[in-house]
Amino acid sequence: MAVVITPKQTSLQLKRHYPFAREKVFRAWTDPRALKAWFAPDDAFQVPIAEVDLRAGGRYRIVMEKPGGEQHRVGGVYREISPPSKLVFTWAWESTPERESLVTVELRDKGGATELVLTHERLFDEETRARHLHGWTGCLERLGRLKL
Repeated sequence: MAVVITPKQTSLQLKRHYPFAREKVFRAWTDPRALKAWFAPDDAFQVPIAEVDLRAGGRYRIVMEKPGGEQHRVGGVYREISPPSKLVFTWAWESTPERESLVTVELRDKGGATELVLTHERLFDEETRARHLHGWTGCLERLGRLKL
């Protein structure tokens, strides 16, 4: 996986290759059942809630839960939806809604496989960027283990 860090350290970019068609990867990002299977930083987490209103201006909400019940809740608004190649959405943890950032997921066809480029911009600070780098890395690894 390639990682690009911007000079201000408040954005990150991850690249992954998956042996699945773009349509299947896009569906994994937009189907609540699929999101519950992979959208957490490691296998210790469960995803009891994944809500998706897949339209420009529609909202999403995902709840990740650790053993013992500690929850991490994130949500935002879809800004752009271009199946099966692009999703752009805001990102804010319910605990810090004032720290809204922006996520862009680009899916590029590579002869039946998919190159995913995830860019997360406008993160609050370097520490936040580091935590999101860790979280996204785990999520994207889990996505690659799905049977799409």
